Amino acid sequence: MREEVKKILSCSPEEFYSFLNMSLQEKFKYFGKQIETCAILNAKSGKCPSDCKFCAQSARFDLKIKTYPLLEEQKLIDAALNAFEKGIDRFSFVTSGISVDRKELKRIAEVVEKIKSKNPEVKICASLGQLRKVDLKFLKDSGLDRYHHNLETSKEFYPAITTVQKWEDRVKTIEQAKEVGLSTCCGGIFGLGESDDDVASIIETWKKLQVDSIPVNFLHPVKGTPLENANFLTPLKCLRILTAIRMAIPEVEIRICGGREYNLRELQPLGLFPANALMVGNYLTTKGRSLKDDAEMIKDLGFESNLRV
Repeated sequence: MREEVKKILSCSPEEFYSFLNMSLQEKFKYFGKQIETCAILNAKSGKCPSDCKFCAQSARFDLKIKTYPLLEEQKLIDAALNAFEKGIDRFSFVTSGISVDRKELKRIAEVVEKIKSKNPEVKICASLGQLRKVDLKFLKDSGLDRYHHNLETSKEFYPAITTVQKWEDRVKTIEQAKEVGLSTCCGGIFGLGESDDDVASIIETWKKLQVDSIPVNFLHPVKGTPLENANFLTPLKCLRILTAIRMAIPEVEIRICGGREYNLRELQPLGLFPANALMVGNYLTTKGRSLKDDAEMIKDLGFESNLRV
């Protein structure tokens, strides 16, 4: 598998477009024309003690972003319901920091329970950092459908990006989420300076973990972070990464997330050849495109979504 991934990442453009078409056929085989959409809420922002070199929310970097504690219950509920009213398929509560405390965990679980009691069919996700198995079980029992926790990059390249959190602990979080019966969303961010071997390595890990969804982020450099001048990606490189993931793990959900507007630019529609899902709306600290633009892009490709705009 590793050699095929590296070939897709480095072959000539002429050969690559054959792989891109093959990835579309693989996507159709497992997911048809439907594009799933998801949205997130930055439910607790900033002051993270970790040192991820790409992240605007780290307290270690001198950045001017909005920082606030976990939002009030009604604000959390309203944000989710607003997304579902627009036809967005999934909604996730995301918090900064390595983990959440018991009080924060309880508030989010109560929010999930209240939403599910009135709308049992909606899909609710959470990204709350590294949690214990008992806490993941608590979320599952509250009605949470899916837990998200990124590996960020390959095991080999990880120490060059962050030193506070262990890569193995990230893997353990996903494994324990699976053990309690939660669906898992586990991705990473590309454009950090990783090699083709690193790309292949993290794809191998996702395949081994048998995650349900892979959210693919592309670095949007933020001034004030150590990677503010990073320039490792091109639109074609982003397409190659998405295609390599689809060809290596054809049955997995691939969702294009943060940095797609900045990095894929005019090639965004082609990203939906290998990918079957799209994060819509705003991201954690950067703005995204309008729902109308994304709905039109999906429709123009001849694909389908549940977006109502």
